Amino acid sequence: MTTELKSHGTAESEINRLEIDHIVSQLRTLRVASLEHRQRLNKPPKLPSRKTLATIIERLSAALFPNRLGAPGVSDEGIDYYVGHTLDITLRDLLDQIQHELFFVSGQEIAAPSLREQAAAIANTFAKQLPKIRSLLENDIRAAYEGDPAAHSVDDVLVCYPGVIAIIHHRIAHELNQLGVPLIARMISEIAHSLTGIEIHPGAQIGDSFFIDHGTGVVIGETTIIGRNVRLYQAVTLGAKRFPVDEQGILVKGNLRHPIVEDDVVIYAGATILGRITIGRGSTIGGNVWLTHSVPPGSNVMQAQIRTEVFAAATES
Repeated sequence: MTTELKSHGTAESEINRLEIDHIVSQLRTLRVASLEHRQRLNKPPKLPSRKTLATIIERLSAALFPNRLGAPGVSDEGIDYYVGHTLDITLRDLLDQIQHELFFVSGQEIAAPSLREQAAAIANTFAKQLPKIRSLLENDIRAAYEGDPAAHSVDDVLVCYPGVIAIIHHRIAHELNQLGVPLIARMISEIAHSLTGIEIHPGAQIGDSFFIDHGTGVVIGETTIIGRNVRLYQAVTLGAKRFPVDEQGILVKGNLRHPIVEDDVVIYAGATILGRITIGRGSTIGGNVWLTHSVPPGSNVMQAQIRTEVFAAATES
């Protein structure tokens, strides 16, 4: 113990306090310059907290699935009380985070009472969507169980599968995005991205009975539309083909640039589908396919087929 204390004391004496003070001064200068550039020097509002949002999602998941994701030891008689109590404290925390975003976006120096009222309206409207979210997730979980021969039970899917974790986050984030708090929604989607390796933009529209098998490396862009009963495998990208810019060379945002995937489509591992194209209902897209054109319903697109088409086009030219 004496050796450890002596070693610790020696290390402390080697830290140059004057150097730290200089670094602090440099960081302050950079921070002030950044605030000036963003015109927030006198009013740097607090952003929503990623840590708090992660807790909110954990609690909402517990309220949606109290028997499997809730606190251990809750009796059958006490479940409704547990769900009600969990929602009460969670929605209050969510309201605070929504207010942070609204205040940040408003540019006001002082949070007006109207912002709190607006945040409360968003939180209450979101709360009313929870039964719908639970219903959608029930179908997603069922699709995962029925679509994977390795799944032993529906409960196994709920507590273990990264694709289910990602879609729980997305169903919640998408509703918040629709209600006008896109920053919070995006933070929630990135929490899921960190946990699962699956990136789903909260703007993406996804129908029920959606299943991502394995999941790592999946990317689903902002304006993607996915129908019912769609299955994706790992490393699938539903992305943009190009990024147009305006007269000033700034990226144009909000344009429809991601695929439409109709009902009952299966997309296998490593497929890359780019641009505002349509994958027709009931189609199968094989692994590692690079696809930038629409395909009709019932198509079966394989890598060898794509290579043949490219070769034929080159021969004709």
